[in-house]
Amino acid sequence: MIVDNKRVVSIAFTLTDGDGKTLDATQPGKPLDYLHGAENLLPGLEKALAGKEVGDSLTVTISPEEGFGEVNPDLIQNVSAAAFQGVEKIEPGMAFEAKGPGGEVEQVLVEAVEGDQVRINANHPLAGVTLNFDVTVVAIREADEQEIAHGHVH
Repeated sequence: MIVDNKRVVSIAFTLTDGDGKTLDATQPGKPLDYLHGAENLLPGLEKALAGKEVGDSLTVTISPEEGFGEVNPDLIQNVSAAAFQGVEKIEPGMAFEAKGPGGEVEQVLVEAVEGDQVRINANHPLAGVTLNFDVTVVAIREADEQEIAHGHVH
């Protein structure tokens, strides 16, 4: 059986950045299960896995365009510290949830605090980063009707 749409695929992986720093990895014996073709993985990784078989290992380099996108400067802005009601001390590296322009909830990261101004960044933390995956296909099975209908593995 090969990796194809409407199949549940189990993969073991290590994700590194361009400097070789490990960003994420599955634990031994605990692969990641996903429904292929349901946009549950980064597009570049899903594309690279298509047609592979159990036991296949590959190294995949994913550009920002097929990963978490390029850094969008419009998502970096200065806001008043007063917007962080109830927070005693705002520091770089803190993460908050905020409402986006369309009312959607988005994660923002504090990049800097200068006086009463806070620079926040709503880009994904890996936006603009080239990603390197070392992946092994561990298992493949047909998805059941409920998994296909819901778009994810049960």
